[in-house]
Amino acid sequence: MYNWILWFHIISMVSWFAVLFYLPRLFVYHVENGTNNGFVEVVEVMEMKIYKYIGVPSFWATLLSGVALIVLSTAHYNGVNVFAMGGWMHAKLTLVALLAVYFFSLGRYRLKLKENTAYKSGKFFRIYNEIPTLLLMGIVALVIVKPF
Repeated sequence: MYNWILWFHIISMVSWFAVLFYLPRLFVYHVENGTNNGFVEVVEVMEMKIYKYIGVPSFWATLLSGVALIVLSTAHYNGVNVFAMGGWMHAKLTLVALLAVYFFSLGRYRLKLKENTAYKSGKFFRIYNEIPTLLLMGIVALVIVKPF
């Protein structure tokens, strides 16, 4: 059962990261084409659908399958809980928590853009778009190398 949940966790995570990588790019287009009302209307629909119908479900699927993996990890690792293996899991969960904060900030920016109250530039969203990449690099490194 553990391996199937791990499979589901990875698939969910990939779906979630698709949103984390793409939604800020839509924000760039939204901000940089703010005077083109027809374009903005289309982008707002895309932003809403990506966040609400892909992002939120994949976030919860990733989170819940991750919790299930932690609960099942004791049996999978011959009676040793992953938290007893070292600080890598604590570090990974810290990065995942930062990623969750980032995800919900995207939801907030989406609403601010829709209300036309997000006073951020395209350059800001281009830079902001790099945060999930850095967090992903840290998370994957911790899972593979387990340095602590």
